[in-house]
Amino acid sequence: MNEMQERVLALKKKKRALILAHYYQTMDIHEIADHVCDSFEMARRAYEADEELLIICGVRFMAESAKILNPNKTVLLPSPDAGCPMADMIGPDDVLKLRLQYPDAAVVCYVNSSAAVKAVSDVCCTSSSAEKIVRALPERRIIFIPDRNLGAYIASRVPEKEVILYDGCCPAHDRITALDASNAKSAHPNAKLLAHPECRAEVLSQADYIGSTAGIIQAVSESNAAEFIICTETGVTDRLRATTAGKAYFPIVYDFICPDMKKTKLSDILGSLENGDYEVLLSSSEIEAASKTLSRMVELG
Repeated sequence: MNEMQERVLALKKKKRALILAHYYQTMDIHEIADHVCDSFEMARRAYEADEELLIICGVRFMAESAKILNPNKTVLLPSPDAGCPMADMIGPDDVLKLRLQYPDAAVVCYVNSSAAVKAVSDVCCTSSSAEKIVRALPERRIIFIPDRNLGAYIASRVPEKEVILYDGCCPAHDRITALDASNAKSAHPNAKLLAHPECRAEVLSQADYIGSTAGIIQAVSESNAAEFIICTETGVTDRLRATTAGKAYFPIVYDFICPDMKKTKLSDILGSLENGDYEVLLSSSEIEAASKTLSRMVELG
């Protein structure tokens, strides 16, 4: 532990704060977090939190989700400009237009979205819970927003449903190509390729395992293989190298980085604990409308 980490831990204890960090955060933040999670587990941990102060080390939609699930608690986002390009690709008016076009469809909203978009959806999901939630819904027709790649993957897994896709994506995952996958497999012929479903179908078709960040980590722990190509943000590769011994990990490309996820620094977390920077505030109407979709996600997922 360095001096700044020790200061963060001391203030966290003094203020009875809960620090939740996404897997894509840097390792120095992993080391001071109470829980390092994927987005579903972050939502669940926030929902069940006893602490009155929640520090969200991730991006804005994660902090908004924590506030929606805990409207009476203080939620801080240490890096206030940490957004999500995918979430910015869709607005509530886009969802309402789709509802008019497909009035018999349920709207399943990937958690990587704004509170306003969640408010006009039927249920949220994460990459780890999407298949289960889509399968559980009574509607045969599903509008899946905003990630076309995850939606297409879920459609392939639940063929009994008609899945209508919105044309959004995660730019970091969407830029990975079939050639990237084949080159990585050629360079490491004994390695298993583990991919996040935000990747394109032509990448997923070459994967030995497809799953969420938490699912990828669990798959590695359960595998007898010694080498792995990790096809998601480099934070997962870094964590695997730091927490497991005797195995080799290779990123599918060496610049697989989400710039927004990397904005949060230890100094930002320290500032949040010292000064209350930066509180996430939502109107009561936003919270009421969006809470139904997130609560349903936690219940069904």
